[in-house]
Amino acid sequence: MRWFALLLVTSVSLGTYAVGQQQPAPDQNPGQSQAPAKDDEKKAQDRDAEAGESSSRETQIDTSPPKDDAKKHPNSGVALDEATGDTAPAPNDVQEMHPWNPYRATKDDEVGDFYFKRGNYKAAVARYEDALQFKEHDAVANFRLGECYEKMDQPEEAIAHYKEYLRILPEGPDAKRARKALEKLGASEKQKTAAK
Repeated sequence: MRWFALLLVTSVSLGTYAVGQQQPAPDQNPGQSQAPAKDDEKKAQDRDAEAGESSSRETQIDTSPPKDDAKKHPNSGVALDEATGDTAPAPNDVQEMHPWNPYRATKDDEVGDFYFKRGNYKAAVARYEDALQFKEHDAVANFRLGECYEKMDQPEEAIAHYKEYLRILPEGPDAKRARKALEKLGASEKQKTAAK
């Protein structure tokens, strides 16, 4: 026990001594504390002088596209009209901005899958719609919305989402299933119109 007490007192003493050595006393060498302040003031003046200049040799920023950009990206100036799915010239003014968060969209897809597996199609639809708010052209959400609407016997909405999936990923992993569902829904639509 004595050794422990002696060891504790020694370590505290050495710690206090080390801290005292690191911090200079305020009354020691008053001229020394003034020199760094002058150096800092000069550095600040130099930074202020540089503030108006660019750190690069060229002060003009080149925002023009590369020479072969038009060849490599022929449709870069064309925007997709969301209502019709057609391409149209890009507008000059700013359009409404949507929140973009693919992580949130993926999480909404996962929660929608949870509800879908349990047969709660309304809740699944709500989560897949949320996913489309955070990632507008989410192929997974569109395909699963098509499945939900098909289960809920709302073929018009199912057809729209299956078509959107195929527009986004024409050769995607669920493209065959989407085409099959469209054929099935198309046949049922014909039967309903013939009965009327």
